[in-house]
Amino acid sequence: MQLNLLWTGREYHSLENCLLETNQTGVEVTAKIIGHYETKIYQVEYRIQTNRRWQTLLLDISSRHSNQTQHIRLVGDGNGNWELNGQPANEFAGCIDVDIPLTPLTNTLPIRRLGLTQNQVQEIRVIYCDLLARQIKPVCQRYNRLSASHYQYENVPNDFEATIQVDEYGLVVDYPDLFIRTAALKTKYR
Repeated sequence: MQLNLLWTGREYHSLENCLLETNQTGVEVTAKIIGHYETKIYQVEYRIQTNRRWQTLLLDISSRHSNQTQHIRLVGDGNGNWELNGQPANEFAGCIDVDIPLTPLTNTLPIRRLGLTQNQVQEIRVIYCDLLARQIKPVCQRYNRLSASHYQYENVPNDFEATIQVDEYGLVVDYPDLFIRTAALKTKYR
């Protein structure tokens, strides 16, 4: 299955074109984001690969803003062991998912991987890649499945929370105040 998604960033004044392809080995995501936030015009290209259990194996990001370019390459084994730009990254031990705050796509990774039932709550550690602040750090997050299409998401300790609406694939449709999906098409790009 291949889906082409378009998200509009409300807070980040952005537009993201994302291609998600599911194959026999897992999922591959490629995307480009352009936007403007707090006097910064930015461009981000990222690629994510997961295995069939939605465990993240690769995050490759190139970004440009504030007169600088940045490249991040995280390679994982799906069990929480990581390398950052070719070097062991023990500070991320136990993190299975990655989070890029400029895209709602990275919320899909734990939603799909965890497979929560209604009213089930799970706290996880993720690698948080704040590109505009040029920070990469492990953080704790909590997901609570409220219904078939809604999840309560929060940072732990709770300094941010939102109720996220998703579609049948766990892809964000509406992330209040942050993102809205403006298009989703099944495609067959090659």
